[in-house]
Amino acid sequence: MMIQLLVAAFFPCFLVIFFTRVTFNQVIGLIITVALIVASVYKGYTRTWPVYIVDAASLTIGFYFANTMIQRAKMKKESKK
Repeated sequence: MMIQLLVAAFFPCFLVIFFTRVTFNQVIGLIITVALIVASVYKGYTRTWPVYIVDAASLTIGFYFANTMIQRAKMKKESKK
């Protein structure tokens, strides 16, 4: 249980940031990560509500960091012009 909570705390956040970096769109990164989490729930890898709550919090934090990353990239791009 503790390992699941630890993975749920960091992995979704990392995935949102990673997919945002790959697709250059934070909403697409969030949707892909949510789809992966839904698939893992459907397969039965996560079964408890605390893991769901930690997943949701990690997704929110990852979305915030991805949004910050995209905003910095836009500002950097605009300052080069």
